[in-house]
Amino acid sequence: MSVATPPDVSPAANRIDLVIGGMTCAACASRIEKKLNRMPGVHATVNYATEKASVAFPDDVTPADLIATVVKAGYTAEVPPPPDEVERGVAPADPLDDLRKRLLVSIALSVPVIALAMVPAWQFTYWQWLSLTLAAPVVVYGGWPMHRAAFVNLRHGAATMDTLVSLGTLAAFGWSVWALFLGVAGTPGMRHQFSLSVSQTDGAASIYLEVAAGVTMFILSGRYFEARAKRRAGDALRALLQMGAKEATVLQNGAEVRLPIDRVVVGHRFVVRPGEKIATDGVVEEGNGTVDVSMLTGESVPVEVVPGDEVAGATVNRSGRLVVRATRVGAETQLAQMAKLVEEAQSGKAPVQRLADQVAGVFVPVVIGLAVGTLGFWLGTGMGSPSFAFAVAVLIIACPCALGLATPTALLVGTNRGAQLGVLIKGPQILENSRQVDTVVLDKTGTVTTGRMSLLEVVVDDTDRDEVLRVAASLESASDHPVARAIVAGAGDPGQLLPVTDFEDLPGLGVRGAVADRPTLVGRSRLLTEAGLEIPTALDEARQAAEAAGRTAVLVGWAGVVRGVFVVADTVRETSARAVAELKALRLVPVLLTGDNEKVARAVAAEVGIDDVIADVLPAEKVQIIKELQAEGRTVAMVGDGVNDAAALAQADLGIAMGSGTDVAIEASDLTLVREDLLAVVDALHLSRGTLRVIKGNLFWAFAYNICALPLAMVGMLNPMIAGAAMALSSVFVVSNSLRLRTFQPARTPS
Repeated sequence: MSVATPPDVSPAANRIDLVIGGMTCAACASRIEKKLNRMPGVHATVNYATEKASVAFPDDVTPADLIATVVKAGYTAEVPPPPDEVERGVAPADPLDDLRKRLLVSIALSVPVIALAMVPAWQFTYWQWLSLTLAAPVVVYGGWPMHRAAFVNLRHGAATMDTLVSLGTLAAFGWSVWALFLGVAGTPGMRHQFSLSVSQTDGAASIYLEVAAGVTMFILSGRYFEARAKRRAGDALRALLQMGAKEATVLQNGAEVRLPIDRVVVGHRFVVRPGEKIATDGVVEEGNGTVDVSMLTGESVPVEVVPGDEVAGATVNRSGRLVVRATRVGAETQLAQMAKLVEEAQSGKAPVQRLADQVAGVFVPVVIGLAVGTLGFWLGTGMGSPSFAFAVAVLIIACPCALGLATPTALLVGTNRGAQLGVLIKGPQILENSRQVDTVVLDKTGTVTTGRMSLLEVVVDDTDRDEVLRVAASLESASDHPVARAIVAGAGDPGQLLPVTDFEDLPGLGVRGAVADRPTLVGRSRLLTEAGLEIPTALDEARQAAEAAGRTAVLVGWAGVVRGVFVVADTVRETSARAVAELKALRLVPVLLTGDNEKVARAVAAEVGIDDVIADVLPAEKVQIIKELQAEGRTVAMVGDGVNDAAALAQADLGIAMGSGTDVAIEASDLTLVREDLLAVVDALHLSRGTLRVIKGNLFWAFAYNICALPLAMVGMLNPMIAGAAMALSSVFVVSNSLRLRTFQPARTPS
């Protein structure tokens, strides 16, 4: 697959992907881009969502130079591990380990600090000094990522939520230390006294340790849950690469030798037996068989291959011994190219700016300005030391305690409720995408349909139907072809099958053998006509009708006459038609997108009520179709279950994977439907939008509390206990508002 060359970089430029660390918002990615693009001949794009930089650079620039530039900007950069290490499952240290440790330490130390501050009965003689001892590690160790990010932002003249959190927690902690050591707050027996009155105070007897520790803990919890969801993007690539064969049976000097897949080179001839994965892309040189290519193309029926046909690595040989000559290995195989598609689609998806950061872009500079203005005003009036207290109060009251709970609690309750309904939501950024979806692209195999071949109809002429079915199922029971399994399953009780002798599998045609000593043929019409069997007119018409409807027709005959026709197809899920109707009721446009042939796709679409059908598409073309729909101004949700859908799921504005599908599809998606039920798509959209509404409400009230309290803090009339009670109340409100999602009921139109 070719990679587009940036317009300002020569085609000969080198390319590299760097893993970036230390970014806390989209502004960080923008700053790194600017730094890299200032280097002569360098063109870089940095994606905050995937934490990667894709860089094209000339020969006189080295990767070390690029890394040094990123480090100089205040971030970290490294070259990702080689693909063979990823394929072997060798992963770097979990980046969440450090964040998890900081969060656990902060929780363990912050809870007693908050409890002591809010429950006067527990405030023993020297409780304030214990609070200081417990809060110090939380502010310094737990809050270090925020403090460091604030410092980096300061160096670049920017202010984000990290700036406000850092300033607020350090101000609260610093003022508490001053009040304890230089004020009167350290006096034995000091208590937090509750009072609803509003009066000026110099703060010498007030400490804010619960604010410093609590805000740090809540913000860390939100960061942890967000980072855990974001990390899963890389799992899709690892899962995809691990689907390939690990070894190949290579022919060397007439002998079969097992070699690791990384030692197979172009030109090697290797053997593939029934049930084995094809080691790498190649051309069949010997043997006939059927290959299951559904993971790559979505084709529900295995493809018949003969000498001269191309086969793809990681697909499965269902029948027949094949000798294949390798034509593409390593990064050139279709599997590797598909992994590249997934990676590019994930990297190319624009990151959704978190609502809190959007508001903070204005809120943070305003609060800092108000704090400075407050200090200057009161100093100008000759207030003296209380002026500093008032300025610190502005920062403390603006510190977003409830904001730390706004997203995590709503997401936690929403995802738990979603799990009960068979919907798994991976992160807060997905919710905003769900709100704007207007087009739903549905994969066919395994999504709209079950992905399993079933016997739909048995047509006979003058012979007993049950007898025809029993004879055919007896002969097909010796085959492992999906169509054969469908006929055997349709016959019912395996104990009624007849004995079979002289069985022979004829790849691409069917099977022959003696059923109860009666020579019998089961397979395509070509097999039976070439054997001289007569096809009655009624049966031939039934065969033609089935094939015209995009279904598979299998004939059975003996004693010179075709006795029956079996119609086999991938069956539509029972709930698919209703789900499509409900999507239309939501004013969404359903589109059927499949790698299967046009006839099959049209038949399925007609059965479930879909008007727009796009068939015969390869995985790369699926991605292109999604891009074309997006270019038309549509916001696209993609529903799929196979490896062939993974790149399209990642490219879509909202990727929805059926839980019965492959791990690759699930990891590349934004939402996972645990139930094998397309109705869950409707539930997912309703729940996602409902959760987003709750998050928005939480954010609004979290900031509203700050905005209402700021004027009181600026005039020095905010009692610390009122501030503490108001902060606790805002947190309780946010949690209570989030808990409303527990009562969410799926909104479905009547069937």
